[in-house]
Amino acid sequence: MRLRVEFTTEPFDLDEPPAHALVAREVVEAAELDAVDVGPFGNTAQGRADAVLTAVDALLRKALEAGATRVSLQVNVVEEGDR
Repeated sequence: MRLRVEFTTEPFDLDEPPAHALVAREVVEAAELDAVDVGPFGNTAQGRADAVLTAVDALLRKALEAGATRVSLQVNVVEEGDR
């Protein structure tokens, strides 16, 4: 099974990315995922289910430790051919 996760961390800071946002991005960029798209208002990543779930666990733990007060995420099952 393949999964896609979309996530944001809060609070927002439009002047410079807060530590929790940087940590969350580092987690998904370092994970063994097939695709990562980092943006100013949302991020997506996808890959094998075990890799995505491992990344989500690390993302939640590290972003909250770095000061996030809210993490919004959505996880979807994607077709094998969707990349």
